Amino acid sequence: MPTLSWNEIRDRAIRFSKEWQGESRERAEKDSFWNDFFDVFGISRRRVATFEEPVKKLNERYGFIDLFWKGKLLVEHKSKGQDLNKAYTQALDYFHGLKEHELPKYVLVSDFAQFKLYDLDEGTQHAFPIEEFVDHIQLFGFIAGWERRTIREEDPVNIEAAELMGRLHDRLKDAGYDGHDLEVYLVRLLFCLFADDTGIFERGIFEDYIRDCTKEDGSDLANHIAEIFQTLDTPLDKRNKNRDEAINAFTYVNGQLFKENIRIAAFNTEMREMLLQACTLDWGEISPAIFGSMFQAAMNPEERRNLGAHYTSEKNILKVIQPLFLDDLHDRFEKAKRSSKKLRDLHNHIADLTFLDPACGSGNFLIITYRELRLLELKIIRELLKRQFKGSNVGFEGFKVTSILKVSITNYYGIEYEEFAAKVAEVGMWLVEHQMNELVSLEFGQNVINLPLKDSANIVHGNALRVDWEDIVSKNKLNYIIGNPPFIGASYQTKNQKSDLDLVFHGKRSYRLLDYVCGWYIKSTEYIHNTSVSVAFVSTNSITQGEQVSALWGDLLSEQIKINFAHRTFQWSNDAKGKAAVHCVIIGFSKIEASRKYLFDYDDVRGIPQRVSVKRISPYLIDSDEIIISRRKSSIANVPLLVKGNQPTDGGNFLFSTDEEKEDFVQKEPLSKNYIRKYIGARELINGTHRWCLWLKDVNPTVLRKMPLVMQRVNNIKELRLKSSKKTTRAKAATPTLFDEIRHTNRAYLALPETSSERRQYMPIAYLDASIISSNKVYMLTEANKYFFGILHSIMHMIWIRTVSGRLKNDFSYSSGIVYNNFPWPKDPSDKQKRKVETCAQAVLDTRDLYPDSSLADLYDPLTMPPDLVKAHQKLDKAVDLCYRPQPFTSERNRIEYLFQLYEEYTAPLIATNTKKKSKRMS
Repeated sequence: MPTLSWNEIRDRAIRFSKEWQGESRERAEKDSFWNDFFDVFGISRRRVATFEEPVKKLNERYGFIDLFWKGKLLVEHKSKGQDLNKAYTQALDYFHGLKEHELPKYVLVSDFAQFKLYDLDEGTQHAFPIEEFVDHIQLFGFIAGWERRTIREEDPVNIEAAELMGRLHDRLKDAGYDGHDLEVYLVRLLFCLFADDTGIFERGIFEDYIRDCTKEDGSDLANHIAEIFQTLDTPLDKRNKNRDEAINAFTYVNGQLFKENIRIAAFNTEMREMLLQACTLDWGEISPAIFGSMFQAAMNPEERRNLGAHYTSEKNILKVIQPLFLDDLHDRFEKAKRSSKKLRDLHNHIADLTFLDPACGSGNFLIITYRELRLLELKIIRELLKRQFKGSNVGFEGFKVTSILKVSITNYYGIEYEEFAAKVAEVGMWLVEHQMNELVSLEFGQNVINLPLKDSANIVHGNALRVDWEDIVSKNKLNYIIGNPPFIGASYQTKNQKSDLDLVFHGKRSYRLLDYVCGWYIKSTEYIHNTSVSVAFVSTNSITQGEQVSALWGDLLSEQIKINFAHRTFQWSNDAKGKAAVHCVIIGFSKIEASRKYLFDYDDVRGIPQRVSVKRISPYLIDSDEIIISRRKSSIANVPLLVKGNQPTDGGNFLFSTDEEKEDFVQKEPLSKNYIRKYIGARELINGTHRWCLWLKDVNPTVLRKMPLVMQRVNNIKELRLKSSKKTTRAKAATPTLFDEIRHTNRAYLALPETSSERRQYMPIAYLDASIISSNKVYMLTEANKYFFGILHSIMHMIWIRTVSGRLKNDFSYSSGIVYNNFPWPKDPSDKQKRKVETCAQAVLDTRDLYPDSSLADLYDPLTMPPDLVKAHQKLDKAVDLCYRPQPFTSERNRIEYLFQLYEEYTAPLIATNTKKKSKRMS
């Protein structure tokens, strides 16, 4: 932290200018001039910068930099009256011989009488005489530690720092230093590196100590670091007076960070150089909000290759906290500006706010939340003081700003399963607290130092689905629950994770379909009972689709949960190269109905959302009543039955994967040719390929006995089914010549794939000949005229699929029970409207026929879909729309909200009928 206030610095600057006015002898007085210059800012020049630093220039000759502060400032000094532009050019000549981390951010040239400062990062320059030094003093804030830092989350320094620490981690681990001790050790080093560059320590003393007081071979480095750690945990009045002065220069930190006794590590030359290289980075530019995640990932060599993908970007965190509480607080601030009382009330309110992230990882959400409230607090204080000082900043320095700071990290709670991440989160909160204190210091010209550490965030290492949240923070004290719980689908969960959900769901069977994140929804719902606590979680969008909706939201709605805002499906990513992109939603909910509700809608999942004010939000994240689409055995509309294809349960014995395999079998077993049919699943349907299968449904027993190779396969199927754990499959062993489930008829049918890529605007469907056998990965509609084809191949049906179908990875998972049987078909379209749909549907089929060598995958890929097919579909969509209503639909959300309204109309009579039946039974 800065040692002098701006007032003191200005006084010193005036004295400096008066003392050195008229000086002209470069060599005789240069060094004294620059020593006095640094003293203006309360900095010992010897601590940070050297005179006459030797550097090899572009011409391979050595030159000597007049004054050099590595990574920060290069000074070229001339005698009075000499050309300062030429001096600047000379300064740039030295850059060739400097290492990357040594390159300065500022170049300063002077001839005693004139100064010229170049900010190389900003591309600016400022020239002024020595008499005006005091008027330009804030340009030199970087010397005193008053520098206003711009911390960019995508700044390469974050990744570079994480990579360095990751490599050091590997070397320590390879040397036998691992486990809990290694994790604690690295977190402590992280704190020291940050403290060395941000004024927590006297600037640069950690780097200087490592460089100057330890051997180059690293043999004594671990012992010295252990002594530093011990010193940081020892109050000044309890330290050994005989200790080396360089060790005692380290401040007392406390905060329990350095209290635990851990094993002493061991270093070598390479590892010492790694640590010194880490010291040369400017850790003040590192963002605690994202560095923690990358630091954690850096400990895994495999994840380290793609460090940029291992953090949650600030813009995505803001998507959670802005509509949850931050937007309202800023609105209140704007309204309170004219009233000191309202400003004080708001200040007290934000100081009392308490947060819990029950899956906090490295603390990203808590760090950003704390930072945003500190920034708002700074705005409030600024307005209060302006009112107190009649709209002027004059007199601010006389005010003790620490007396009014109220937002504390003690109001921030987190639960994290991984111990290392929990420790990083705790340190990350200290670091962001210090950065915010630096900002306040810069604003008011006062040192806001929070050492020794007394306060800390409350980060608990534990399993959030098993611990009692009330033991961590009382629900009566809490205001908000936020976070990004783990994304793990039901089929990817470990035995322990399934056990976690079983505990949370109290043994209910419904959880077996659900993503792991749903455990946090249930746990939060129970926790916030009889409170006004609001919750907002990032989740995979699958919890708002398919059967997961009824399995999860049926329980939540019965507990009177209200969705108050939501981001519909968008791509959750961090804009880093090689990033992991997941399609997510954000859902904000509570037990209290919000007066204002918002949906954030995305035309492009990677784009900017449009905020829409709505009256209600359903579990499907649309403006609709709290409808839940449940599995049905028949359609809500009077349409043909959609059935699944044929299930072989044969261990592959009915199937031939290639033409060659089929031909080879037929050559050996000629009679089998009459019993082999084309076999198509979802993959074959979409990609225009096929397999083959034995179809023995009508085989004559005598003929079957004449085919020994077929008999062998039939016998294999029987044995396979007899060994099954399922009773129904064992029963099918009695008919081993037949598919397990047969739904095929001798009629042509419309085939719909069970899974289809979400990238496609239309789900590929096609008519198949009666001779083709569909697998259980295809749905069959045997009474599908062109009208049915047109409706099912329209954008209306596709939007219904997008909203209510389940997901297999990122692919749509179509089903008859959820999607087809609940789909609201047009009500009572006219014959003319139907004929128009049929005509347009036939035009789509005719256009497809123009590309006989193209598969459905080719025809419906967004990048390769032929323009004439696009136009044919647009005409079909328009014809289908007119069957629903005469007014055009303006957006996807507009369409789905209409479909849900129509769904309510379809199901109202069904609900009434069911209610009557129940009433009769009750009587």
